[in-house]
Amino acid sequence: DDALVAVINDLHFDFGFEPSDIATLWIGVGPRLVVTARTRPLRSVDDLRLAVRTGEAPRSATELLERLMRTQADVLVGVVRTVTGRIDAVEDALLSRRPDAQRARLGELRRVLVRLQRLLAPEPAALFRLLQRPPAWMAEADAQGLRDASEEFSVVLRDMHGLQERVKLLQEEIAASVQEDNNRSLFVLTVVTVLALPINILAGLFGMNVGGIPLAENPHGFWHLVAIVASFTAVAAWLAFRKKK
Repeated sequence: DDALVAVINDLHFDFGFEPSDIATLWIGVGPRLVVTARTRPLRSVDDLRLAVRTGEAPRSATELLERLMRTQADVLVGVVRTVTGRIDAVEDALLSRRPDAQRARLGELRRVLVRLQRLLAPEPAALFRLLQRPPAWMAEADAQGLRDASEEFSVVLRDMHGLQERVKLLQEEIAASVQEDNNRSLFVLTVVTVLALPINILAGLFGMNVGGIPLAENPHGFWHLVAIVASFTAVAAWLAFRKKK
């Protein structure tokens, strides 16, 4: 009855920054025994196993849980550093006016961070609530070690939340840049349409096969039409660029 049972989410051993590369670890902790179960190889468990093999054996079952929390925090620190590097690359591309460079990676990175935050955030809070009334067999030093490990874990989660906000801001900035480019293209298209409007109207009118067309018998009629079209085009261009300013 005094055993602790926990469900911990962790990264796959071959974590590839995919939202699905997260699995569950079931762990039971007693005064002298720790039992774990998992369906996939997990990164933190493997790192902890290697540490034990090198001689860093825990003194108690609670210390083993503490080391698992610290190892998990170290793994997440590595994830945060990698994601930070990728975000820096996207930000550099954005500052150099290349918003499409690695743009597709931002959405994927944000999904990974959101999923990690959603699955891992409850763990420190649950552990803090547990340590308010620790089991009788848990030594005070072990309980304090778990508190410290939970605080370290919480710091990493806050860093991940900051990365989420940074990715969100970059996505908004890229969207604004793309919208600005679209508006510029639409403006150019509108200006071209407006400038071509006078000549299209006159060409349509003078191209009708009816009698009484003005300037048909005038030897300088063509140049008169050119002057009229140029005048209307100049006025249309002035109006268009005045609105742009």
